[in-house]
Amino acid sequence: MHAFIGRKEELSILKGLWDKKSASLVIIKGRRRIGKSRLVEEFGKNYKFYAFTGLPPTPHTTADSQRDIFAKQLKSDLGVTVEENHWWALLQALAKKTEKGKIVILFDEISWLGSKDPDFLGILKAVWDTHFKKNSHLIFILCGSVSSWIERNILSSTGFLGRISLTLTLEELSLPECGLFWNNQQESVSPYEKFKVLAVTGGVPRYLEEIRPHLSAEDNIRNLCFNKEGILFDEFEKIFSDLFSTRSETYRHIVNYLAEVKGDRNQIAQALGIEVGGVISSYLDDLEKAGFIARDFSWNIKDSKISKLSHFRLSDNYLRFYLKYISPNKPKINSNLFKDRSITTLPGWSSIMGYQFENLVLHNRQPLYQLLKIQLEDIIAEGPYFQRTTRKQPGCQIDYMIQTKFDSLYICEIKFSKYELKKEIIREVKEKILRLKRPRYFSYRPILVHVNGVSEHVEESDYFGKIIDFSELLKS
Repeated sequence: MHAFIGRKEELSILKGLWDKKSASLVIIKGRRRIGKSRLVEEFGKNYKFYAFTGLPPTPHTTADSQRDIFAKQLKSDLGVTVEENHWWALLQALAKKTEKGKIVILFDEISWLGSKDPDFLGILKAVWDTHFKKNSHLIFILCGSVSSWIERNILSSTGFLGRISLTLTLEELSLPECGLFWNNQQESVSPYEKFKVLAVTGGVPRYLEEIRPHLSAEDNIRNLCFNKEGILFDEFEKIFSDLFSTRSETYRHIVNYLAEVKGDRNQIAQALGIEVGGVISSYLDDLEKAGFIARDFSWNIKDSKISKLSHFRLSDNYLRFYLKYISPNKPKINSNLFKDRSITTLPGWSSIMGYQFENLVLHNRQPLYQLLKIQLEDIIAEGPYFQRTTRKQPGCQIDYMIQTKFDSLYICEIKFSKYELKKEIIREVKEKILRLKRPRYFSYRPILVHVNGVSEHVEESDYFGKIIDFSELLKS
């Protein structure tokens, strides 16, 4: 197993629960492969630790088969045999074995355990109240990748009201943490080389664990994606069948659309040929909670009030890479006809890498604040910014903008290029700022974030308030 990397803040928060004088019921949610169970294993390794996982949903999975596998885990891990195939008996048996001492219990993929039996969560809540919580040194953790299921059935349930001590949502690892997966080669591997891999994996720990530091980015990507045995070759199908089951096709159509462009709810519904209403909102909410898409709200610069105007974007780098480059080429990959393909000559490579670069930067906003010397308490609005075209104003999109309480706007251009950026980038940013409607008393500072350098002309123009190299984000 790969050495544990990152999650220092989350581990500290979990360890802080031992200071309480009562048992803790904890929810940890986040995208598949984001490292939820790995985090709990790292946390629980110095204590008595018992982990239970449900069966993945298949047409043959039943409530009985979920209870059967749980009973087998009870017997193998705790030496407990339960004759009665019922959740009450199974959970009571576990509670009796965990009555004293510092103990960590993990129920991994809680939605799998509970989806087939409508009584499961009610019984879990009852046994928590009557048995588990009596051990004041117990930390009981429920993990799940179907965050929308957890929201509906646990966090928003009156049955669990007042019982949850902590809810953690795991995000992608930071860029400096991602760099640690190159081990002793992290200094010798260039930032651009790392970027090419991260453009595929994002900050997802399970994918990063598969990096072979001595191989080039191209060879790593070929092994992971363009080899039928690679873990990312079929990962998309596993994610969508496991998480979204019978409705997976609609979710697939949504992410297919967002792999090409950003869009609002109406545009997405129109592209899918479905009515605008609660159904499309539910699908988008599920994908957002699962960590695959992000919803960015614009705001009114004058009073910093959040606008109703919002766009959805595909925030998961792996999903876009799969949809653009793995899925269309599966027949060739299966026939071993794609393994020698040059990665950078794939169609639309530069524009897709632009989206991927933007995602990486937006997942790492804190280092930007540090590099720009902006205090968190001074920020009153931030995010990708866009204004709609009207008769009085042109449309405008800013990759990322920060508004501070000092009437200042930091207008960030996040620009990918295989080559150093030339003077044209100044003209592009000037045009965006010209279209941006803003109060006259506001100051603005153009910021450039790049990956492969800028020309002397760009540096000497002194146009940008700050030019940030991707390498600085990797080290922050």
